Amino acid sequence: MAFTLLSFLAGLTFGIGLLLSGMANPEKVLGFLDLAGLWDPSLALVMAGAIAVGVIAFRVAGSRQLTLLGRAFRLPSKGDIDKRLVIGSVLFGAGWGLAGFCPGPALVAMGAGQHKAVVFVVAMVVGMALFELLEKVRSNR
Repeated sequence: MAFTLLSFLAGLTFGIGLLLSGMANPEKVLGFLDLAGLWDPSLALVMAGAIAVGVIAFRVAGSRQLTLLGRAFRLPSKGDIDKRLVIGSVLFGAGWGLAGFCPGPALVAMGAGQHKAVVFVVAMVVGMALFELLEKVRSNR
């Protein structure tokens, strides 16, 4: 029960932060990505803040064996840059640039009733399902 409540509160805090920062607004995000046009640098501060929090969190988390709720804690160990990572990053960036959404903000925007976000989330889920299917085919070879 405590885990569910803390998960809900963390998600709620994250969602409110995305709304307040403008990350769930695709026009604001596309303005940030438009370096050759009317560039809006305000999201750079949001991203810098998120990176700073992430660096601190991963440093603290890396020294722990258990979560604060006593569950096993494991960080990914793979750190090399390979072809699959580069291709995935390019696809992620292209999707972000075309739609103005990445996964978290898209879910928040969908919850806020943005129809464009619904289309993005459906496409994202289809893409994830396709990836899982291709991974199963690949592992069976």
